[in-house]
Amino acid sequence: MAKSINDAGTSIFRTMLKYKASARGHTYIEVSEYLSTQICSSCGEVPASAPKGVKDLGVREWVCSICNAVHDRDVNAAMNILRFGRESLVS
Repeated sequence: MAKSINDAGTSIFRTMLKYKASARGHTYIEVSEYLSTQICSSCGEVPASAPKGVKDLGVREWVCSICNAVHDRDVNAAMNILRFGRESLVS
């Protein structure tokens, strides 16, 4: 039951964002957050050192084994989601 309430809340939130964006002349795009925490926002690769799956949810910071960039998990995901959105505007 709690999951369905959470899903309904997320759906309403997205609907409100879409409405507010269009009312102000902005673009609203939903992008997939798939692998957003694992892809290095600096080099764009999925390194072996990236946190993976449920067992690594506690890993908050990690270092890319390819380009040696240090990432905060949430900031890295936010940067990747922003990039996904910008790329979907171009295509």
